Amino acid sequence: MCSLFVFLALAASLTMPVQAQPMPGAVFTTNSACGGVDLNLFDLRQEVYLNGGPHHPGSAGLPDGYYYVQVTAPDGTPLGSSLTTAPAQVTGGSFVQCYRLWDILWKYSDPTQRGYDLTSNNGGEYKVWVSSSPEFGASVSKTDNFKVREVAPPPPPEPPRLFIHKFYDANANGLFDPGEIELSGWKVSYSADQLTWVVRFTLVDEAVTPGTYTVSEFMPIQPGWVPTTGLEQTATLAYGDTVHVRFGNLLLGPGGGLTLGFWSNKNGQSLVGADDLDLLRGLNLKTANGSDFDPTVYSALRTWLLNGTATNMSYMLSVQLTAMELNVFNGKVGAGALIYAPGAASANPLGFATVGAVMAEANAQLALHPVALSDSPVRGYLEALKNALDNANNNKNFVQPGPGPFSF
Repeated sequence: MCSLFVFLALAASLTMPVQAQPMPGAVFTTNSACGGVDLNLFDLRQEVYLNGGPHHPGSAGLPDGYYYVQVTAPDGTPLGSSLTTAPAQVTGGSFVQCYRLWDILWKYSDPTQRGYDLTSNNGGEYKVWVSSSPEFGASVSKTDNFKVREVAPPPPPEPPRLFIHKFYDANANGLFDPGEIELSGWKVSYSADQLTWVVRFTLVDEAVTPGTYTVSEFMPIQPGWVPTTGLEQTATLAYGDTVHVRFGNLLLGPGGGLTLGFWSNKNGQSLVGADDLDLLRGLNLKTANGSDFDPTVYSALRTWLLNGTATNMSYMLSVQLTAMELNVFNGKVGAGALIYAPGAASANPLGFATVGAVMAEANAQLALHPVALSDSPVRGYLEALKNALDNANNNKNFVQPGPGPFSF
């Protein structure tokens, strides 16, 4: 029975895994004099030297041979390595020289540069490894921890970012409002020195250097496009800034207007009824001499329209107002449609007003100024109203609901 137990014990021992024996010896960090043992606090990474062997009190020498070296953070994050070479040599259990780590390692972040990266450890701690294998297995490696007071420099400041937008200003107020669309492919440029211009197409997202930039937009070759935010803006950017420059544009074009020529021909005559004449008699329309014009029959209206002149600007304003009143009354133009009407009191700061507002303004001014000859102080103002209505009757100055084609 005893021999059976001996046999079973022997068999069990043969099947147990053999534990790898740790490599003998020790490594430690030191300074350039290589005289200190276990010097592990340094000011700079370049000051750390590697030594080992029986010079370390109570330690045995490393096996003779060549050794790979690496530096990691305490958690094993790689910072630098000797790569595929084994630069440290041990003879007679001792390093043949004191090795400066910076000279025998290559940075993990850039293997073309000597040295090793800064540790992410808050205490500035590193771990140096010496191994007979480039895999740095635990059984064939020796390690030693050290600290360096050198800390990672603060990250560089974020460069400022310049965004350049283009939007379709459908309500003609110069602001990018909810629901309005951005336009891509619009030609713009920017410059910090007024000499070197960078040309881009929206949407622009550029990292730039801090400074004050002039940002400009180009106008397309297609007619009718009108800027509502100016052609040039200034943007000042510092590190970390994100600045958005927005250019607004709209397109002028048709809106259903019919000219006084239409309303004085047979096509217009077919639309003018008693209700149209009632409408016109309720307005402050004027003749060439400033008297009231209150048509009761179409023939009188036609003659008055065809004879209209600008000698008395109130007469020509009356004619253009009549054409637009008939346009709106007969459903050809919406009273709420926006038109370009620079000089009109009802216009917003960019010169845009509704058709209804300009008509009301013109009618009120005719009551106040039945005659506006060349020397009249209000003649220019009445002419601006006349021009706005004239252009609308000729389908030139309506704000289009959306963008048309554009190219540069």
